Amino acid sequence: MKTKILTLTFVFFTFMSFVQSQTKQINTVQQKLVSENTIYQLFPTQNFWTFIKLDTRNGKMWQVHFSISKDDIKGEFILNILPLVSKDKEVNGRFTLYSTENIYNFLLLDQIDGKVYQVQWSMDAENRGVIPIE
Repeated sequence: MKTKILTLTFVFFTFMSFVQSQTKQINTVQQKLVSENTIYQLFPTQNFWTFIKLDTRNGKMWQVHFSISKDDIKGEFILNILPLVSKDKEVNGRFTLYSTENIYNFLLLDQIDGKVYQVQWSMDAENRGVIPIE
């Protein structure tokens, strides 16, 4: 009897593991399809109140800060207002962001030509910016 219970438990957990794996793969594919066809995307930071908004066509970015308190700072703050490619080279989904272990830094990838930029967000304007990695 113990053998049957152990076998059924093993089969059940194996099946559940397989189902979860398949669900993650489907969600990843769906997210990729959405990101390839969208102009703007929001990327979470490790700060609960801060996101980065990316124009995926040209690499322009804004730091989006929100709050539930009326006295706290809210709004969009410029990270990069200058496009990183010319208008004729803009393509939806061209740029994407990757988080790093550093709470304030992301890597911006141009998925067409492979250029990479360091993106730093901050509540202090002088500490925000985008720097090409060459």
